[in-house]
Amino acid sequence: MERKLIFLDIDGTIVEALSAPSPLVRRAVQGARARGHMVFLCTGRNLAIIGQDILEIGFDGVVASAGGYVAVGDEVLLDSLLPEQLVQECLDILHSRGLYCRIETADGIYSDPQMEALVRMAAPDPGNSELIRMQKELEAGLPMRKYADYPRQGAYKICFTSASLAPMEAAQEALGDRFDFVVHPYRGRAACFNGEMVRKGVDKGCGIQLVCQHLGADLQDTIAFGDSMNDSGMMRCVGISIAMGNACEELKAVCDLVCGDVAHDGVYHELVRMGLC
Repeated sequence: MERKLIFLDIDGTIVEALSAPSPLVRRAVQGARARGHMVFLCTGRNLAIIGQDILEIGFDGVVASAGGYVAVGDEVLLDSLLPEQLVQECLDILHSRGLYCRIETADGIYSDPQMEALVRMAAPDPGNSELIRMQKELEAGLPMRKYADYPRQGAYKICFTSASLAPMEAAQEALGDRFDFVVHPYRGRAACFNGEMVRKGVDKGCGIQLVCQHLGADLQDTIAFGDSMNDSGMMRCVGISIAMGNACEELKAVCDLVCGDVAHDGVYHELVRMGLC
């Protein structure tokens, strides 16, 4: 079989919120690599919060920060922070529209204090792995760095929350020429809406293309697994796109296949079915 490049989202794909990788996830990654395939993380998380328990599984590289950081082995192909001037412009617009923000930088995450209260009261849609992860972080007592302490040295990504959809739509109207807005699934009477801004030209799909160019690989030989609409960029560019069973319905609709859910090691069983591990 020709070598495949396999790209794996983290939250809701290879781990449940704040859970350790299962033995079968480890077997999937290591088994695929033993057969000559290459396996990459492809995540919205920045390197600082990926977690050693995930990294020690052993990967051939990483697309992190939703495409803002790309590395193959020890070679960094891209490390692209949003300039601080642009970050401040975005924050001014988001805050003025009534959105609460979460700024992801190379050294950690900084959040508006109002975001914590809004996230705690939410009843998330089962397909909203991002909101579920934030809630689990709060339940576990993981501290949120305060926005007031943000060092203003550029950021990889800005996430946002709101008590209604209207502020998000207003912000998208102001910034939509430079950013794609991903609003995660929500229940009909949601008290908390959440999403993230993805810079045009710098997303997971662009990161995958950069990896393929570096390795001289064909995009038709790529496979991606994900669960959320922030994975849509990579799903549009890979040869085979696979949504998790727990993925939001919007992502399932644009993928080639749907595998088992994260709680039942869907990635492992699908790679076995495909003969890749």
